[in-house]
Amino acid sequence: MNHILAIDIGGTKLAAALVDASGSVLRSATRPTPRQQVMAALGGLIEEVTGGGPEPVAAGIGCAGPLDLAAGTVSPVNMPSWRGFPLRDEVRELTGLPTVLAGDAQCMALGEHWVGAGQHSRALLGIVVSTGIGGGLVIDGTPVLGPTGNAGHVGHMSVDPYGERCECGGRGCVERYASGPNLARWALENGWTPGLASSNRRRPDGPSPDGGAPSPDGVTPAGPAADARTLARDAAAGDPVAVAAFERGARALAGMIASMAAAVEVTTAVIGGGVSQAGPVLFGPLEAALDDIGGLGFVRAVEVRPTTLGVRAGLAGAARLAWDYSRSAS
Repeated sequence: MNHILAIDIGGTKLAAALVDASGSVLRSATRPTPRQQVMAALGGLIEEVTGGGPEPVAAGIGCAGPLDLAAGTVSPVNMPSWRGFPLRDEVRELTGLPTVLAGDAQCMALGEHWVGAGQHSRALLGIVVSTGIGGGLVIDGTPVLGPTGNAGHVGHMSVDPYGERCECGGRGCVERYASGPNLARWALENGWTPGLASSNRRRPDGPSPDGGAPSPDGVTPAGPAADARTLARDAAAGDPVAVAAFERGARALAGMIASMAAAVEVTTAVIGGGVSQAGPVLFGPLEAALDDIGGLGFVRAVEVRPTTLGVRAGLAGAARLAWDYSRSAS
């Protein structure tokens, strides 16, 4: 059976896998993304996955953007050593394989459509909610990449033209309200004390895994991190500021999903990324906000689902992209 070399490149992690035509993974491996010499690390990762195994017939890459699809170059915001980097050609030269490139969130959407939560959807919006917010569209089984390969940047859709200034320079972007760091930022600005609500739910004489009790040497360990993971735990424990932060972020996401549904008649939205692991504290208010914001019947009919592939979605999508590319080229 033939296999594809699938590659997923982000600011914190490099991943690669050998994937067959059914979407099953034969081998996979990950490495942290170094600040420099990224291609050397990627080369070692590819050798680890392919060495002594079946020869892949093509390579598919999902990478953080922005990117230039025609030139095959990438300029990931969180990878400063790559600006206009010719990733597609570098991987093609490294592997000797036909190589195709797309955005990491576009690959996530394609992977979920192929073997994940979005199977059989005619119009799928995949959304990655993490340090930033990305997305991808799959319409009638085909990924919508756009003229330069940057379609699906839903994190920088404006849901409030009078809203806060985003890190991208725009105003009122979804990412400013619903990304992990911005959820935590807003909560801190509005009086959130990280870990307080979840620690109050523990038995008074129970262990305190997030710190706060003196250690045997008398040193008090650091408290819980002021991040989206801690915020989600506190929201689940009923902290009103944490709950409000997720409600605010969910409403921004709902505005974006409703707008996408009105524009291209999206029928399914699959949400992945680290923030999606918050579970009911995100998906509960998101469902309520969509019900409130949506007006037209086909907009209100959008079905929102959590990812079923998790971090494997990007690799699955990169593999599917390469399968389609290799078949069209043969």
